[in-house]
Amino acid sequence: MSEATLPEGADDVRPDAATGNAKDYTKKGRLKKAAYEEEIERLQEQLVQLQYWIQSQGLKVLVIFEGRGSAGKGGVIKRVTERTSPRTVRVVALPKPTERQQTQWYFQRYVENLPAAGEMVMFDRSWYNRSNVEWVMGYCTEEEHAEFLRSCPEFERMLVRSGIIVLKYWFSVSYEEQRKRFEARNAEPLKRWKLSDMDLAEHELYVRYSMAKDTTFQYTDIKQAPWYVVPSDDKRAARLNCISHLLSHFDYEDVAPEPVELPVMREVPYVRPPMHEQTFIPQRF
Repeated sequence: MSEATLPEGADDVRPDAATGNAKDYTKKGRLKKAAYEEEIERLQEQLVQLQYWIQSQGLKVLVIFEGRGSAGKGGVIKRVTERTSPRTVRVVALPKPTERQQTQWYFQRYVENLPAAGEMVMFDRSWYNRSNVEWVMGYCTEEEHAEFLRSCPEFERMLVRSGIIVLKYWFSVSYEEQRKRFEARNAEPLKRWKLSDMDLAEHELYVRYSMAKDTTFQYTDIKQAPWYVVPSDDKRAARLNCISHLLSHFDYEDVAPEPVELPVMREVPYVRPPMHEQTFIPQRF
């Protein structure tokens, strides 16, 4: 059953009942903060080990994050990059295409951001803009949409054949939860910038986005690069589940370097200029 045929506010994916320790969950079934923080710390340690493994093995890893606004994509990306090196784990979030880019082959500007050996690249939204945002909002023609659905599976098979590991995550949030998160952003001045006109339009066209998602999956959920759905009404659980799943795709080993011996300062004949000649910022703290 697709989202479009569900009662208003229902999501197409319902997470299984929590299988962990009951004390780690609230009465509403949400993961408690303490349990989340303990597990996210452990997973971030594993992510650091994974980045060293990717470097040492010369792997090319592409992770695509898609889904509705406020579904939690950014939260997972932030936790992945919090402890990893930006030289190994890169985030790509492309802006609106320029006039020149609009005349290029659709996939062209994404290709130049693909990972090289020893890199993991995370796309915060990707070429799937065409079959979701652009199609729903009327920013592309029906012909362009149809061509994307034909070309995308072949394009991704080419990436896999070239040696790129492709992981695609779709974050699924219910209408009620999305509305709750948008209302929270609207009520908080420091977060109001997160609530864009596109978010409002997406919320109004919730069912149309459901139709777009179902069509996207129908054509692009392929064996070589399948979609993995992340139920994300519980943000904390979604983050842990997604990162755990990502780690499970790699048979990595701990190849982190051993602690190094810090060198002693080398003495060099030099007299520094007087400190009072420099301009210091006010020491208010």
